Amino acid sequence: MFNSTIVTEFLLTRFSDVWEYRVLYAMLFLLMYLATLMGNLLIVTVTTLDQSLHTPMYFFLRTLSVLDMCYISVTIPKACVIFLLDSRVISIAGCAAQIFLAIFLAFSELLLLTIMAHDRYVAICQPLHYPVIMNHRACVQMTLASVLSSGVYSGFHTGNTFRLTFCQSNVVYQFFCDIPPLLNLSCSDILSNEVSIFISVVVILVGFAFITRSYVHIFSTVLKFPTSGERGKAFSTCIPHILVVTVFVSSIAAVYMKPISHAPTIQDMITSVFYTIVPPFLNPIIYTLRNKQIKEAVRRITKRKLGLGKQYDKDFN
Repeated sequence: MFNSTIVTEFLLTRFSDVWEYRVLYAMLFLLMYLATLMGNLLIVTVTTLDQSLHTPMYFFLRTLSVLDMCYISVTIPKACVIFLLDSRVISIAGCAAQIFLAIFLAFSELLLLTIMAHDRYVAICQPLHYPVIMNHRACVQMTLASVLSSGVYSGFHTGNTFRLTFCQSNVVYQFFCDIPPLLNLSCSDILSNEVSIFISVVVILVGFAFITRSYVHIFSTVLKFPTSGERGKAFSTCIPHILVVTVFVSSIAAVYMKPISHAPTIQDMITSVFYTIVPPFLNPIIYTLRNKQIKEAVRRITKRKLGLGKQYDKDFN
């Protein structure tokens, strides 16, 4: 291609160039980031220290919390930097790393959410078979399979994206490196990329259908429970979970199913917040504030630590 400049670095995009708004967005993102880290770290700590929470459900929840902390750390720190500083530059290597990690963690999270839905289905609909089906070895194997398959999936999409040649504009219309805005900058044939993205979204929707199917069976079983208290407990856990998964999957589909030929918009940037920031931020709220076992475990651990502290002070004095 004549009269073109090969791109060696990219420029990320802010929500606004007005300084006051940039500070506001940076503070909002930073607060959500810190809240996400603290909430998920609390879950990891409590489910590790409390022996009563060493069950398959909380094993998956602990793994989800670790993924959430890593996932939100891929995008938010860099976004805050471009909001507050004049530099919006990200190298090609940095962009590739960000895409690989974001896809790897997002797909791992989706697979884990699918496994968690299956875990709840077995626990509620097949309680007598639960210890056999969801034994510790099976849980570890499913988790490892999810992580390994996510690595292959992410590596394929990252490699398929960066085999392209980028020329002329180097402005990525997104606050982090993502595949759709990068394809808009390519001067290569992107047909195979579009096909692979379409197939990937279909796979994600199939996973969502599997999650939905599990919850349909769960709800039909829960409705047969004799007491309203048992029904309310099951619904209070399952409904927030399915809502977060719906937001996660629908926002991904909205961005990735949009034709590449369409110009990026601020709406795309806003939509991307719903699959990069909102799920990791909401998961700790759902699984701590609405979970009696977690809250009771926090109380037990706190009392134990306070008791040890008082005993230490007593012995010291």
